[in-house]
Amino acid sequence: MNYFSDTYFPLLEKFTHNGIFQNIKQVWDPLKNLNKIIAKILAEDATGNPIESVSGLTIDRSSSVKGIIVKGWIKLETSIISHDLKIKIDSGTTLEPTAIIKGPSVIGKNNDIRQGSYIRGNVIVGNNCVIGHCTEIKNALLMNYVEAGHFNYIGDSILGSYVNMGAGSRLANVQFRGLQEKMNDTINDIEISIENKLIATGLSKLGSVIGDNVEIGCNAVLSPGTLIGKDNWIYPNCTVSKGFHPPGHFISPSEHKLKSRPK
Repeated sequence: MNYFSDTYFPLLEKFTHNGIFQNIKQVWDPLKNLNKIIAKILAEDATGNPIESVSGLTIDRSSSVKGIIVKGWIKLETSIISHDLKIKIDSGTTLEPTAIIKGPSVIGKNNDIRQGSYIRGNVIVGNNCVIGHCTEIKNALLMNYVEAGHFNYIGDSILGSYVNMGAGSRLANVQFRGLQEKMNDTINDIEISIENKLIATGLSKLGSVIGDNVEIGCNAVLSPGTLIGKDNWIYPNCTVSKGFHPPGHFISPSEHKLKSRPK
């Protein structure tokens, strides 16, 4: 895990599920098997009261939903779990009305899941995170103290600890498709250039990997296949191209070039 820790996640050891990053080759590899990873987490830690024991939740087990809709203001005093929905939410987490959570999803302690948020499944959230109004998350892993408070999209992405997403910032996960792809209803796999070498990701959908302590300004858009090292600042209204952006820089919206970050 040394390369991943040094480049992206120096706080990885504080993330409850840090074993996800053992024995992988590329930093995005966990996204390929999040459903299996979540199943393993639920099998190893099945503690918690039944979701049915909490008032203020509407539970929908239909095949098209398999999730919960929050109807009231809820502060969880204990963890809750549903094995058939494949959802676990830990104690201290606050759920606000109209939030939707679909399984499989594992949500840690002391999170704020706010009004109008949509967790679409295959999602792991660490501790002390904010999933805010009109924020949508699918097939993604968020570590600790992530703030996605207002109108954010997080698809097929990994976010380290203390990442802040400004209002309206989005992590795009599908690249432009040619006519043949559209006619055949296919999506070509994303390739990423790292140190002048083109790497096949094996993923047709890949958003971003965001290192610890990254600031993303309001209305910034990160292109599919964007890798952001730790301690970067991305200015508001910036479009960030895919590829690897090393740690400790800031990206300016006027020039779209990396510059040394002031110390």
